[in-house]
This record gives sequence, C-alpha cells and structure tokens, in this order.
Amino acid sequence: MLVIGLLACGALALAGCGSGATAANRLTVVAAENFWGSIARQLAGSKASVTSIIVNPGTDPHSYDATPADARTFAAAKLAILNGLGYDDWAAKLLAADPLAGRVTLDVGHVLGLPDGANPHQWYSPRSVERVAAAIASGLSRLAPADRAYFRARLRAFETTALAGYHALIARIRARYGGVAVGYSESIFQPLGMALGLRLLTPYSFAKAIAEGTDITAADKQAVDDQAQRHLIKVWVFNSQNVTPDVERVNQLAAAAGIPIATVTETLSPAGDSFQQWQVSELEGLERALRRAGAG
Repeated sequence: MLVIGLLACGALALAGCGSGATAANRLTVVAAENFWGSIARQLAGSKASVTSIIVNPGTDPHSYDATPADARTFAAAKLAILNGLGYDDWAAKLLAADPLAGRVTLDVGHVLGLPDGANPHQWYSPRSVERVAAAIASGLSRLAPADRAYFRARLRAFETTALAGYHALIARIRARYGGVAVGYSESIFQPLGMALGLRLLTPYSFAKAIAEGTDITAADKQAVDDQAQRHLIKVWVFNSQNVTPDVERVNQLAAAAGIPIATVTETLSPAGDSFQQWQVSELEGLERALRRAGAG
C-alpha cells in the first residue's frame, strides 16, 4: 500500500473539463470524512467516483462505529483518504483488514508530518488544506498518470478560483481583527483561529478535553467561566455539533455577558455544501460576531 498525505476541499465546477470517462474506467475514491471527500471530488472531476463515509452532521467521527457497508466501500477504494492523528482509527482498521494491490492511502497526519497527539483538525488550517489538496491530486495522478495534466489543472482551479472567497475572508478578518481575544469551546477551532491572527484566550487543555471527551480540570473550568463573566473575550466560538454541559454553561455565561457567539461544526453543514461553501459560511458568521463585538 502506498501511503502519502492528504487533504480535501469542496466541489469544483470546471467548465469544459468533461473527459468522457466511463464508469468502467473511473477511479474509485473513498474518504473517511466528507470535508476531505468534498475536496477530492472537486479535484477528481469526471475521472473518479468519490464516496465519503461520514456525511451526517450529527455523527461524531471520533467515536464512529464502522458498519459492514463501510468495510465494503473501503475495500473497493483505489484511493483511500483518512484524517489520521487518532481521529478516525476505525478507517485505518478497515483498510488494514482488506488490503488491495496498488491502492494509494492518503493519511493527512502523515502528509503534514505531524506527530501523534497533534491537533487532528487540520481541515481548519488553510495551509494544511492546500498541502492536502496537492497530495490528493498527486495520488490521483499516481493512479492515472495519463490524466496528470487534468488533475493539475483542477488543482490550480481549486486553489485560485474555488478557494478565492475563502482566502479573501481569511485575509480580511486577519487584517481587521488580528489580536482580538476570543474564547473557543474545543481544539477544532485552534488552527483557524491561529491563521486568522486571533488571540485564543481559552486554555488549550480545556479545548482539547472537550474535543476528546475527557475530564476538564476545575482550574480550566474556572478560567473559561471567568473569561466570559469578566468580558475578557470579545467573541465566544463553539462547535455546535458537540455541546457538552460545560460548553452549554459557557454559552449561557457569554450570552448573559452580551458576548457575541459564533459557531463551527465538525463536518460539512449542511452536508450538501462544498468544503469552501461551508468554510465561507462559518467565516462570515465569525466576522459578523467580531463586528458586533466592536472588535478591531
């Protein structure tokens, strides 16, 4: 099995890129999660069929229980994309249980050279997204070398056209609100918050514990509560797909203090959005919250 890195990004509609590929000769691509699957679909175009396993916004990829149907889907994959970094171990187990000669497996953690224990939510890092997208295009080219120019063209279009609005919003928020103090419920937001130049006031140990479902220390709970009650943060950002009692408490404290609240989600929401549509919508919501806070 060839292991190279990965990254995924939303639906890319390129005019005039049809190739006349038939179902018989199209590559089979399977992504464990739809945020990477969306990117793969845009890069693969007409040359591959792309399936994502986790597409329901209510599903927690951390604790997902794979089904026999998932195993069959992965078994047929010529290109398999998983997040790695302990995020989707179930997918790695399915692939190991049913090897396929010539399969290319893209593990995002490996692509990015990240160590065990690193923040697995790299689809919220603009730099990581571009590196993974390039790795996906490379994996497709390895499997179908005759179509290398096609995949390169789609990668260029994805980077320069599909992600244009996403990059413009990131640059604008960073320019206007860089250095503004925000709180966040879990580590999923950390890569994006850092890319935006925001001052992330929440103790990372709190955010990591929420993401992993582990115990939060009393000191971290008190610190996060104080930040909301004393208005030390301008905006509170929480993952609406993982509202634990601790997160709900801070939501209420932030609302009571008049602190604007923005949301992010773990997977595409709505599920039919492309990667870039989803991210732009979240960035617009965050920008509105920062504006309401009078930050910057």
